[in-house]
Amino acid sequence: MLRISTLLEDDPATTIASLILREAYARLGMQIQVINMPGERSLISANTGFTDGELYRKAGLDAVYPNLLMVPVALLHYEIVAFSKTVDIPILGWESLRPYRFDFVKGIKIIEDNTAGMRFETVTTMRQAFTKLELKRSELVLANRVSGLAAIQALKLSGVHVLAPPLASFPVFHYVHKQHADLVPRLSKVLEDLQQEKFMLRVHRQVLDLLTSAGP
Repeated sequence: MLRISTLLEDDPATTIASLILREAYARLGMQIQVINMPGERSLISANTGFTDGELYRKAGLDAVYPNLLMVPVALLHYEIVAFSKTVDIPILGWESLRPYRFDFVKGIKIIEDNTAGMRFETVTTMRQAFTKLELKRSELVLANRVSGLAAIQALKLSGVHVLAPPLASFPVFHYVHKQHADLVPRLSKVLEDLQQEKFMLRVHRQVLDLLTSAGP
């Protein structure tokens, strides 16, 4: 059984990626165990080989974590947005965040890379970020759209708005440690099959429909 690390908190994006990859590995006669860790620790664990791979991240991580090999078939798309209790904050790219105090989950590299020098704090979980927003200890939360909506729902918060436009939108991919390099072409083929069979689309719809139907 391969041990695959990912962010500490379960959310719809993690659920989607887990379901897709469990099916992909099963078709190769393998099983995976998904292990939740703080974001940076998850990447370090996968890069050192303590775990066998990273569940899903954006492309290009191999430039910083050279022991990780990307499986080049996207599992889903991430949309980074700002959440706020007010609607009058203009979002015009990363630089427009500079006047505000905001939080995000530590280890989300695209946010870390684009907000250096700004007034932010990192937290361990999405729920911590939204609790601080509710207590007015921050003005914004930066997060993947569906992950943030799930946290809002879990905390039963009201009056939290998704600000537009998104700060970034990009595909995310599975990574394996280089000791499993032989899996990259095999997983790529299986994931392409799952795309063609619309298995990925069905998983996306099922998970997001559950999020919508659960209500506030």
